[in-house]
Amino acid sequence: MEHLPEDCLLAVFNKLESFPDRNAFGLTCRRWLALQNAARTSLSLQLCYNPDAHKIYTSHLPSLLARFPHLLSLSFTGCVDLPEAVLRRLPDSTAGLQCLSFYYSTALSDGALSVVSAGCPHLVSVVLYRSNITNRGLECLAGSCPALENVNLSYSFQVSDGGVAALSRGCRRLRLLMITSCGREVSGRGLAGCSPALAYLEADSCALTPEGLRAAVSGGGLEYLNVSGIKSWNGGDGLGVIGGAAQLRVLNLRMCRFSGDESEWNLALCHAVGAAGWSAVAGASKKLKVLHVNRCRNLCDVGLAALRGGCGRLEVLFIEGCPQLTPQALEEFRLARGAVEVKTEERHSIGPRLDYFFRPPSL
Repeated sequence: MEHLPEDCLLAVFNKLESFPDRNAFGLTCRRWLALQNAARTSLSLQLCYNPDAHKIYTSHLPSLLARFPHLLSLSFTGCVDLPEAVLRRLPDSTAGLQCLSFYYSTALSDGALSVVSAGCPHLVSVVLYRSNITNRGLECLAGSCPALENVNLSYSFQVSDGGVAALSRGCRRLRLLMITSCGREVSGRGLAGCSPALAYLEADSCALTPEGLRAAVSGGGLEYLNVSGIKSWNGGDGLGVIGGAAQLRVLNLRMCRFSGDESEWNLALCHAVGAAGWSAVAGASKKLKVLHVNRCRNLCDVGLAALRGGCGRLEVLFIEGCPQLTPQALEEFRLARGAVEVKTEERHSIGPRLDYFFRPPSL
């Protein structure tokens, strides 16, 4: 075994599927340990409630990066102490990094993000969940990492439309953007002229405006849109603009109580929608595959009949807690649209698991 070339040993290592087997491989001898370290592509520093743990993480980070020279994914989860001096050393060892997560890392500064992004130009996915990053940090990120495809800015309260616009302009491959609960400074207008590559937008509990919603669909490639729980909507009934999203497959407007009959898309907890509104949904949703109408008080037999005759590509219908619906109307829907899966359960979230987009590359 001592005379086997490294490529053969790496082939053996890559065939091992379980973590215990891979760890045992490195315990055989120093040479095999070095190969195991070289083959490692992911490193995660997890949240720890020990106040001294973060200091230990940062003090050993340079050694860890030197030990694993071919990392593709690096995660700082819940690190509340991230000295900029330490992060400045990241680019020396992680130039090929593709996935970077600062999940709940409130100590991350604009300067540190600027240095890291400048040294990691091949980043594809970045998580800045609950960070204190401002527009300046996002501008640096967009300028240094034009290949970015997935960005999570949820609960980043210091970000505004200007930062979102910087990402939209600088990262034309941007496929997934999460701006859930980013505060009143994110109205969606920063997405005006976004790339057709933008296919997934998670904007739960945001302060979107009618103009912002129009900007969000302006690229024409949107397939998934979650704008449930929109805050402080002052544009009357303006959701009809979503009808311009020709590629839309999944739409979640849960708890959008302000919608009226003029809207083309009206979903869960949209209590003001009557028969005319549901007819608009049926006529406009040419490619919609998942429809969520739980607890819509004014969805009646006539409205369900309209949905039954439209939504030609519908695959799943979530329907529960609609007091004006009769069992006969629901049974008629099932008989007429046998290919549609009818689910009588409460779902707060529908569509794909967006966290999968931020997973590290497989070995």
